[in-house]
Amino acid sequence: MTPLDQGIDKARILIEALPYIQKFAGKTMVIKYGGHAMLDQNLKESVMLDVLLLHSVGIRPVIVHGGGPEINTMLKRVGKESQFIRGLRVTDEETMEIAAMVLVGKLNTEIVSLLNRFGGKAVGLSGKDAQLLQAVKKPLKVQNTEGQLEEVDLGFVGEIENVSPGIVESLLDQGYIPVISPLAGGEDGESYNINADTAAGKVAEALKADKFLLLTDVRGVLKDVHNPDSLISIVKQEDVPQLVEEEILTGGMIPKVECALGALQGGVGSVHILDGRLPHAILLELFTDGGIGTMIV
Repeated sequence: MTPLDQGIDKARILIEALPYIQKFAGKTMVIKYGGHAMLDQNLKESVMLDVLLLHSVGIRPVIVHGGGPEINTMLKRVGKESQFIRGLRVTDEETMEIAAMVLVGKLNTEIVSLLNRFGGKAVGLSGKDAQLLQAVKKPLKVQNTEGQLEEVDLGFVGEIENVSPGIVESLLDQGYIPVISPLAGGEDGESYNINADTAAGKVAEALKADKFLLLTDVRGVLKDVHNPDSLISIVKQEDVPQLVEEEILTGGMIPKVECALGALQGGVGSVHILDGRLPHAILLELFTDGGIGTMIV
């Protein structure tokens, strides 16, 4: 292929993206950043460049990040075992301190630094800043050996009661990219650990985001979990119960889809579940005719 042919191919790509750029200009998009894309340096840079391109063409991106694997690593380093109940980390006082240190002190600052190094204007926040996320202690009941429901103490795991998005809206209006850690404050003065998918969904609702993108370690919703080519490109809300009944939606995908449904019912335009392991997954989903993930509408 000659340099001229390569240039023409690049021009075609830009032309294909143009109507989407025009359509999304000025829209708010919330990106839940997590999974393998947070662990691999090349993928980190790919995601940040995607976010910067969105910002450069007039889209208003907001990042909400997780950090489970990094928290696990730090807990192991101090000799502390991670314990989970129904996918939720049991968070005692020491675990809460370590989670806050990893999420706010390490990961949030790393993401902000990377965005700024590439020429962006990023600002780091936790859900505790300006009372962005207010939470209460999350109640949970599980069946005991006798089949009775029993209250389980998850420690400092929170359930979001209120979102005050003013600080995020103010930053967006001033041309900044907000980067949010999933910690929340409570009226009792405590800090609470929040599931990152849930926090991102609640932020998307509060901002009435046009799109909510969930970066995961799977391609999206698959008809056959063993066949990556069986991707379902579009899922309608009313189809979800049947997909659960047919066991097309199973395991960890169920809470992600439930999170997506909550966001849609809260006023979000559409939710996209993407494979964050693919370089430039965000751009491929938003700016190409075919997309690469599952869009829930």
